[in-house]
Amino acid sequence: MKIWFITGASSGFGKALAELVLARGDSAVLTARRLAPLQAIAAPHGDRALALQMDVTDAASRAAALQAANGRFGRIDVLANIAGAGAYGALEEFTSEQIRANMELNFFAAVELAREVLPGMRARKSGHILNLTSIAGLVAFPGNGLYNASKFALEGFTEALHHEVKPLGVRVTLIEPGAFRTGFAGAAAMRASGHIADYAPLDAGVDEYFATQDGKQMGDPVKGMQVVVDMVDGDTAPVRLMLGEDAYQLWEGAVAVRNRDLAHWRSRGEDTAIPGAAKNPVQAV
Repeated sequence: MKIWFITGASSGFGKALAELVLARGDSAVLTARRLAPLQAIAAPHGDRALALQMDVTDAASRAAALQAANGRFGRIDVLANIAGAGAYGALEEFTSEQIRANMELNFFAAVELAREVLPGMRARKSGHILNLTSIAGLVAFPGNGLYNASKFALEGFTEALHHEVKPLGVRVTLIEPGAFRTGFAGAAAMRASGHIADYAPLDAGVDEYFATQDGKQMGDPVKGMQVVVDMVDGDTAPVRLMLGEDAYQLWEGAVAVRNRDLAHWRSRGEDTAIPGAAKNPVQAV
């Protein structure tokens, strides 16, 4: 039986994951800002489920939740950093406060929680950290630049962390979904507070997309999280787990464009070495 610590467990992917792991007999700490939905999920599962109100962006709130989790279960086997929110609008239209708030929620909170659970996982030489990003952590879209920035940052952090802790017995995986029916396109998304006339066509297009797609995405959160559970149960874990046909198509298109751009300037880009200098030996594996 695994002990899961799930953020954002009151809705969307977090709720789907919580219900799946509890239904199969695992234990789970369910966290979110809203306590009542967590209690409703936890109620049928007795002592195997612990519902905790937690603000992932607040250090004291995180510390209290982790203390309660370890007090109840003694360990955390799987940290699932699911909490997050979208942000849309032209980059210039966001305030400094909005930029930092979105980065705190989507990036810093996941980083801090990973750092806070790692000592126990290292001591046991086991554990799995799941960081939910998005296809938007690999492919940038106009009108979603702030969200892209937070998820691109989490991608880089997570991949490096994977390399660092793999020799210590700890597994780390990125979850990269496409469009799923999670409420992402609804009221939880942050809207840039500014309105600049030059960006009006861009803003209108983004508004229309969110308005027309909310609740109509092709992805089923339960099916997506079942893949995640199966992956966690496996003997090996990938650095990346992409979910959704649309995500794979977007990624393949982005790779083709990147390779085209790199190829065009490759010979000039490579011809920049100091004569006689040694090649950098650092390799990503």
